[in-house]
Amino acid sequence: MKRIFLTLAILANIIMIIAMVLGLQVGDPMLANGRDPEVNHRIGTHILIGLGALTGTTMVHALIFTYFMGTSRWIEETSAAYSLSGDFHRRNQKIKYGILPGILISFLMILATGCFGAIADPATAVELGSKFGVSDSTIHFAAAVSTWLVTLIVNFTQYIAIARNSAIVEGVLAEVRRIRLDRGLPVD
Repeated sequence: MKRIFLTLAILANIIMIIAMVLGLQVGDPMLANGRDPEVNHRIGTHILIGLGALTGTTMVHALIFTYFMGTSRWIEETSAAYSLSGDFHRRNQKIKYGILPGILISFLMILATGCFGAIADPATAVELGSKFGVSDSTIHFAAAVSTWLVTLIVNFTQYIAIARNSAIVEGVLAEVRRIRLDRGLPVD
């Protein structure tokens, strides 16, 4: 699971970086009264890649949570079937619920970044920049960078959680193997 997660998390983060770089290259959206086809094309590309980043990052978080739900259930059922200590399940639950706040924060920040992007569009009637003394596009960019940094930190903690959970799974497998050998049952 670590390799799958690492590959998908790296891809999602690369897409986030590409979306930020494309956003920086948009230029003045009001050029030619907002009708410059080159600028509009860059805006459209930035939006599509940004939506891809939102989707990819969300999918990585969903994969991690699904993984923890599945291993948690497996550990619980295996522990019951072999009368194992409840410690395996408790440790797994602690890890699983420990990653949830990071997933939620990262997801909400991704959504907020998209909302700030919509506000940064000059055709939008909403404006926040004047209230904070900076442009709407600066707020959107600051949100994007913050979101990317938080997502990196969350992905790092998720990777550590997967490694810790893998050790728990290996412990359960070792204990089951020991019990099956003691009872003369096949272990393969």
